[in-house]
Amino acid sequence: MKPKPSSRTSATCPNDMAEPARRPAFSGQFYPADGAALTQVIEHSFLDARGPGQLPVRHRASERRIRAAVVPHAAYVYSGPIAAHAFAAVAAERPPATVLVLGVNHTGRGAPAALSGRDWLTPLGRLPVDRDLVHALDHRPIEIDETAHSREHSIEVELPFLQYVLPFPRFAALTVSMAPVGFLADVAAVVRQAIQGRDVLVIASSDFSHYIPAREARRLDGKAIDQILARDPNGLYSTVVDQNISMCGIAPTTVLLFVTQDEPLKARLLRWGHSGEAEAMDDVVAYASLLLESAVPLPPVPGAGG
Repeated sequence: MKPKPSSRTSATCPNDMAEPARRPAFSGQFYPADGAALTQVIEHSFLDARGPGQLPVRHRASERRIRAAVVPHAAYVYSGPIAAHAFAAVAAERPPATVLVLGVNHTGRGAPAALSGRDWLTPLGRLPVDRDLVHALDHRPIEIDETAHSREHSIEVELPFLQYVLPFPRFAALTVSMAPVGFLADVAAVVRQAIQGRDVLVIASSDFSHYIPAREARRLDGKAIDQILARDPNGLYSTVVDQNISMCGIAPTTVLLFVTQDEPLKARLLRWGHSGEAEAMDDVVAYASLLLESAVPLPPVPGAGG
């Protein structure tokens, strides 16, 4: 575990400036390692028949209503078009000041709620970490632990999409391990306090059912999605556990629902799909894109973040 970061900004904190950026661990596997090829694959995701069918609009609305999203994180050939639905919606609105990506801890390495304090690199360039938000998030049970991020793909694969749809995005990365629901509620309490008064888009990175027939995946995932649409974190957690639904991002999605529980939001499903739509296979991995939106425009917060 690293020591808690200083409250000073990166302009006045040499230690932060000296921290090496996290390099991509899955470029060339989940998505192309070449920037031009990656951009082409992202655009194909938007244009795919399973995707929105068109590239994101270049004329944004002056308002922002999307508070949070649930987005898949598999190889782009499989989940990219499903993820593109959520990112197209984000592209149509006023950009948020920063993005908090809640990821899965697939590897079991590092802290149960592990925050990254580094900038991250992708083939499309460098994403600066929001250091003020990281400082606000760095409270128990959350801790800064780069080990959890070193070989984890669930946050990394979201970032090129963010770079494509947002101008100069800043972000924070937080992986959340599967744990008792009380622990997830405690993590959410820290997140909720940290983002209060900040113009933050919260993304939970999750795939849904894994390696089962598509019809069974649709049936089981429907139960989990109903709980997300109801915005019920306890209901989602108990449904996934009791029904043995292999939704890998149950922890970050439960945290997202706890974080936004008291906000006047409405959840909607953009698209559910599965890997068998991309190529023939007997057992599939399933994906969904969902949004949590405010009935009224979310206020910008001038000067928030770091």
